[in-house]
Order: sequence, then structure tokens, then C-alpha cells
Amino acid sequence: MSETEDRKPASTSPADINPAEINDGTRVFFNQTRDPASSDTTPALTPDEASQNAASSAMTAAGKATNPSKTAKPHYHGHRQRLRERFVKGGPTALADYELLELMLCMAMPRGDVKPLAKALIAQFGSFANVLSARAEDLQTAKGLGEAGIAAIKIAEASAQHLSRERAMELPVIASWEQLIDYCRVRIGHLKTEELHLLFLDRKNRLIADECHQRGTVDHTPVYPREVIKRALELHASAIILVHNHPSGDATPSKGDIEMTRKIIDAAKAMDMSVHDHIIISQAGYNSFKSLGLI
Repeated sequence: MSETEDRKPASTSPADINPAEINDGTRVFFNQTRDPASSDTTPALTPDEASQNAASSAMTAAGKATNPSKTAKPHYHGHRQRLRERFVKGGPTALADYELLELMLCMAMPRGDVKPLAKALIAQFGSFANVLSARAEDLQTAKGLGEAGIAAIKIAEASAQHLSRERAMELPVIASWEQLIDYCRVRIGHLKTEELHLLFLDRKNRLIADECHQRGTVDHTPVYPREVIKRALELHASAIILVHNHPSGDATPSKGDIEMTRKIIDAAKAMDMSVHDHIIISQAGYNSFKSLGLI
């Protein structure tokens, strides 16, 4: 070859390198948008570095593939929606007690599976009704039940009491005896201590007020006839119905119940009032003094 012939330079200048292709002997990297002027400022990866990067990428991909939280849905996914749909279509009888409680807790606890909690509450307190009527301090002992869940339960109890009370007030008590008994059961049937409630009636035997007169122990409530009549006069009541509960489950009147009732009847007669009945409520049922011939 003569000296006048074109010779290729001994080394290729950066301007002659294709910026889209850089071969370091191990891997080829493509970057169509890379600035050719800056391409020579980034050091090429050594074979060891390239191998380490490839291994790291493979481990990351494997981790994503084996992590179920990234792809799998929880076992209770969609359960709440199905539960709501069953309730709306079929009403409360379409759900078991624990499901009704579960649906209630869902409103207060928007995340997580509350079915185990609903079942545990019914097991701990004995029944759905017992859960609703449980004291807030007793509900606090339930594992997994927070303040929002307790509030939801007590709101449901209060709603049931208001509903039964409104129904009992719609008609004269004497004409709506079953509704009155239902109301009394909801009001005090599941309490753990005795309470004496006074139902004050007007001249048409409509319910004026329901007040807790005394709270006692598991088997005794102190009653003062004078205080009962005093409150009846303040409300301008014409008649009274006494209602108290027996937490023991036995609704049979005790000797003390009978004696106390007679004293109140005598005090009421002196003020031209009548005592229509004395009802004893328990979880197992109820007894009426009038039905038993005690009034």
C-alpha cells in the first residue's frame, strides 16, 4: 500500500463510535437517547459487575414471584359485600347471629376479617343478646375489640330499646301486652344485677315514662314505696306497672317481692292510683303478679 493511499487511523476517535452500541466484550448496552458527548464519561461495567447486577435482578424478580401479598387476595376478600347483600335481600333472619354481629362490627372496623371476633364474642358472653346488653367495661375484656367496636354494639342496643319503647307507646299498654313484654325483655332481661323499673301510665293507660327507680345486687333491690308514689305524682300518672329482673334466670316472685308490691299497692290506693301489675323478667321468661293472682 502506498503512502498516498488512505489509511485507517490506528485508533478510532469518539466521534466515529456509534453511540447506540457500546460493547465491553461481555454485554451490549443500548441507549438510543444517550448523549454521544457524555458516553465516554460513564465507565463500562466489568464482567464481574455485570454478573452481580444480573444476579441481583434475578433475585428481585424471584422475590416478587414468591411474595403472596403482592398478588394473592385475602381469603375474606368480597365477604363483607356478600354479607351485606344477603342481609338486604333476606333481612336479619337470613343471617346467623354471629353474621349479624359481624356485619355490625364491619361498620366500626373497616379493615380485616371480623368473623373470628364475632364468634368469640358470642362464645364469651353466651348469646347475641348478651353481647348487646353487656356492660362496656365487660366488652373491653374481649381480645381484639376496640373502642369503635364497643360503641357500635352499644348503639345497636340503644336502638333496639328505643324501637321497642316507641312500639309500646303507640297503643294502650293493656291492649299491647306482648309489645310491653318485649320491651321489658330488651330493657332489663339480660342485666347481671337487679333493677326496678317503674312504668307510669296516663288515664288511657298509655306509657308516659319508663324510669329505673333502683339498682341493686344480683338478688336484691331496695325499694321505698314513698319514693315511688312521689315520682308518680310528679308525672301526673294514674297508674303504675312495676318491672324488675331476676339475673338468676328464675322469674318466680320471692317473698320479698310480694311484700314490697303490697306496700306499694296500699300507698297508691291512698293517692287514688292503681298498680296494674308487677312483672318479673328473666332470660328464661317472665311472670306476672296479676296472672299469678297476687294482685
